Amino acid sequence: MKNSITINNQIVEPGQSKTVILNSYELHTKTKIEIPVHVIHSKKKGPSVLFCAGMHGEETNGIEIIRKIISREEVKNLNCGTIIAIPVINVVSFLYGSRDLPDGRDLNRCFPGSKSGSLGSRIAYDMMKHILPIIDFGIDFHTGGAKINNYPQLRCVFDFPDNVALAERFSTPLIIDSTYRDGTFRKEAAKMNKPILVYEGGESMRFDYLAINEGVNGCLRLMRSYDMIDFELPQHPSVKIIKDTWVRAHSSGLFHMNASNGAHVRKGDLLGVIFNPFGETEDKIISPKTGYIVGINNQPVVNQGDALIHLGIEED
Repeated sequence: MKNSITINNQIVEPGQSKTVILNSYELHTKTKIEIPVHVIHSKKKGPSVLFCAGMHGEETNGIEIIRKIISREEVKNLNCGTIIAIPVINVVSFLYGSRDLPDGRDLNRCFPGSKSGSLGSRIAYDMMKHILPIIDFGIDFHTGGAKINNYPQLRCVFDFPDNVALAERFSTPLIIDSTYRDGTFRKEAAKMNKPILVYEGGESMRFDYLAINEGVNGCLRLMRSYDMIDFELPQHPSVKIIKDTWVRAHSSGLFHMNASNGAHVRKGDLLGVIFNPFGETEDKIISPKTGYIVGINNQPVVNQGDALIHLGIEED
């Protein structure tokens, strides 16, 4: 029989589903903040998968994806393996609806953390100590920043075949080669040989149902590929992106997007137009390369040099 799971001295036996607390943290008001962790631990051996979201408090799409996943009957009754689901890692920033912690730090630059450090450092430390040792791999759900809408995509390191294999099982429309960044959960997990892929979809503080549905379906495909659930979904063809660049504004004004997010564009195609608000000039934004639009800036008023369109170049 599979072994029990222990998270911060809370035990989940095989065949149990339980919500445990990663840890509690005290704010300056003496308010206790707890991070709930949902554990679905089947009796039969199989992979232990982490689904986590809310690393940044305004990234609501990932939170909704995990809510939908853990509400499904086939997930509640796994055939094998274990699901560790953390809908909101950064509960404090979620309360404020902000990206950063109250001290201005980005939680996803606080890893591997410290037991006696800042609030972000303590949360990172608890993730490293209690969660990473009990999982085999995971998906970390993120959303574009303010007014940045990311087309559904998985980010992983193509140099590591296990990363690419996981991404192909999840099968988002776009799979992007993305190097590790210092201080991130993904990089520190890689040091422990725990592949964590980053899912990006939609815009912060705005539900994007395409991004939510793609995230849910990707999780179901991933679990089905390991026989954790009985649920059939058609394979989703993915495009692998090996390079990316931002197309920037040549002038300031009112930005109108002509192409759709996720669209395939060719070099020389019209992507959008910047109009002077006084009707004096217009500046056409032309695609500098052939590729896919992986993200767009929804800000209607832009300044010269602003990033407008995130363009991904497909592998040969």
